[in-house]
Parts: sequence; structure tokens; C-alpha cells
Amino acid sequence: MARRIFLFLLSNILVLTTIGIVLSLLNVSPYQTLNGNLDLVNLLIFSAVIGFTGSFMSLAMSRWMAKMMMRVQVIDPSASLSSIERDLVDRVHRLSRAAGLTKMPQVGIYQSPEVNAFATGPSKRRSLVAVSTGLLHEMDDAAIEGVIAHEVAHIANGDMVTMTLLQGIVNTFVVFFARIAAWLVTRFVREDIAPIVHFIAVIIFQLVFSVLGSLVVFAFSRYREFHADRGGADLAGKDKMIHALRSLKHYTGRVRDDQASLSTLKINSKKGLSLFSTHPDLDDRISRLEAK
Repeated sequence: MARRIFLFLLSNILVLTTIGIVLSLLNVSPYQTLNGNLDLVNLLIFSAVIGFTGSFMSLAMSRWMAKMMMRVQVIDPSASLSSIERDLVDRVHRLSRAAGLTKMPQVGIYQSPEVNAFATGPSKRRSLVAVSTGLLHEMDDAAIEGVIAHEVAHIANGDMVTMTLLQGIVNTFVVFFARIAAWLVTRFVREDIAPIVHFIAVIIFQLVFSVLGSLVVFAFSRYREFHADRGGADLAGKDKMIHALRSLKHYTGRVRDDQASLSTLKINSKKGLSLFSTHPDLDDRISRLEAK
């Protein structure tokens, strides 16, 4: 827990510092003029800086953060490896070459009873595929092959960058419209309390718009999971991909649901309200592959 708190604080300090530097370099003026009107151009620039800086910083640090948070032990392909480690590295590299990747992902293992794997990284050339010890101990070779093919497909599809761009756009509009809505509210209050009302209104509207914006992000996340399933089927074979998804159904109870911030580092999620889920239901994923 202390490690996660430290990483959270560190990442936020870096984001806030970067935002301040970028705003200074762009010489962005206050978006509210002296007569109380909004300068929509400056507001849009301000919103874009706020919206994209956090997203791009998260992307840039994604591989490092994943290693730290999940305690991933990266495997050195040139070192003396166990048979399990060698097989894992060979499998990831073989599927990566089949997917057309010219730079092999880093391969890692982390200690967890969860049956899980994930792919992350700022680009196709700086990516990571990590699997849990739970997956290696519980799943058979065909299921492991399907799971890894799914993760390699995420890298080949450029999903990390695409999700970052989408999140940046959503963040920009959340900041932009929250401040317009807050400004409109202050038009109906006394001038002496307008700054306080504006501050509170920005927080409220930003929370509301963030929830609405997250629905778009979650919907695209579910779409990319279907797309990665299809990519995994192309790489490992349709039967292995379906077998992997069916195998995952036996281990949904092991998915930790107290780690919402780590939901992107899961291959599946527990059943829940689909609109707020990053992953589609496994039965839906299986049926779509079977119909492919």
C-alpha cells in the first residue's frame, strides 16, 4: 500500500509540474477576462493541456509504473533461465514476430494467485507482457498461448496509445465544459460569492462530466478487448483463443475488485454493470469468436 501511495503522489507531482511548465511555455492567459467573460480559445488550450498532459505522462510511465505496482520481475532472455521462463519468453517472442512487431516486448512474471496477464508500454517498441504465477500454475499450454496472443494483439493494435488519445480528448472536454457550466452558474449569484461558487461548481461539474466521459472510455475499452480477442485468434488459432477465454471463466473469483486503478492491467473483470466495466462479459467474448 505504501508503495502505491508513493507512486500515486510521485506521478501526480510530475503531472502538475509538467502542466505548469507547458502552460508557461505556451503563455496561456487566464481564460476568464477582467470583465468576467470567458475567453473560449484560451479555455480550450488550458483544457487540452490539462487533459492531455496527465494522459501522456501516464502513457510514458506506464511500463515502469506497471513493474513497480505489480512487482514484475523482468526476464533477461540472455540469462540462464528455468524451463518455464524460457518457454514464456520464446512464446511471447514467437507470437510477437507473427504479429509483425520488430522490437520484442519485455517479458515478466509477477507473484499473484490471480490468473492474469497484461500488456502495457508507451509504444510498440517499448512494451511489456507480464503474466501472473497464478496463470502459469493453473492454465494449460493451449490456454496460456491464447492469453499471451491476446496481450500481444493489444500491442500490435496500438491500443495503449489509442486509449491515451481517447482519454486525453475526454479529459479535455470534461475540463472545458465543467468550467463553462460553472461560469454560467456564477451569472446567477452575487458577485462577492461568485469565486467560491465557481470553485465548488467546477468540482461538481467535473465529477459529473468525468462519470459521463468514463462511459465513452469504458465502451471503447470493451471494444478493444473484442478486437484483441480476434487478433489473438489470428495469432494462436481460434480454438486456443476460445479455450483460453473458457478457462478464464473458472478463475473470475480470483480477480481482485479492490484495485480499480489497475483495471487496465487485467485480462478480465468480475461481472458487474457492463456500462462501467473495462472488459466485456466472457460469454459475450466467446460467442463473438465462435461466430467469427
